[in-house]
Amino acid sequence: MAIGKRNINETTMHSYLVSLNYKFKQQANPTKADGMKAYLLHQFDFFGIQTPERRKICKTYFQKYPIHHLNDLEDIVKSCFALPQREFHYFAIELFAYHKKLWKISSLKLIEYGLLHKSWWDTVDSIGSEWLGPYFKMFPEKIQRVTHQWNTSSNTWLQRSSIMFQKAYKVNTDKELLEKYILYCSKSKEFFIQKAIGWALREYSKTDPEWVKVFVKENNLAPLSKREALKRIDR
Repeated sequence: MAIGKRNINETTMHSYLVSLNYKFKQQANPTKADGMKAYLLHQFDFFGIQTPERRKICKTYFQKYPIHHLNDLEDIVKSCFALPQREFHYFAIELFAYHKKLWKISSLKLIEYGLLHKSWWDTVDSIGSEWLGPYFKMFPEKIQRVTHQWNTSSNTWLQRSSIMFQKAYKVNTDKELLEKYILYCSKSKEFFIQKAIGWALREYSKTDPEWVKVFVKENNLAPLSKREALKRIDR
C-alpha cells in the first residue's frame, strides 16, 4: 500500500486507513455501538466492534500493511484521533505500539498528543500500558523531567499518567518517584486521580506488599485510594 498524506480532520482520513474503514463498517453492530457509547458517557461514537474481533482485525492489518517511516506512523496516528469512532483511536494506540522499532526520543511529542486528544480513561490507560512504560524504558533519561511536568500540571490525564506509568515495572519501580507523585496528588478530589493512586499501589503490592501497607498506613490518602491499594493485601 502506498502511503499518502491527507489533511487531518473529521471528514477525511489518511489513505492508509481507507481499507480499515471499510472493514470496520463491514463488522459494525449498531446495537453494540449504542451500548459502548453509553458506557463512555456518550462522548464518542463507535462502530460497535467488540475488543477481541477488533484486535484480530488490527493485527492482520498491521502485518499486511507494515509502516517503515516514523513520519508516516505519526501522521496515521493523528489521522486516527481526528476520526469520530473510538475504534480508530484504539487502532492508533495499538498501531504505534506495534511499531516500537521506529520510535525515537522525539516520539514523546506524539505520546503527549495521544494523552491529550479525545482523552478519557480508556485511551489514557491504554497509552500508559502500550506507550509510556516501553518509551521510558527505551529513553530513561526523559523520565524525571517529563513525568515531573505531568505530575505538577493541572491536567487530570497527565497527572494520572505520571502516577501510573510504572505499573508494569515491578522490581524496577522507582519507589521514591512513585511516592513523590502520589503524595503531590493525594489531596485531589478528582475520581480518576484517586483511582490512579490506588491502582498504582495495588499493582506494586504484587511486588512489595509490605511497603504498600506501610505507605498507606503512614499517609493520608483518599478512602477510594486506600481501598484500591489494599485490595490484594486484604484478601
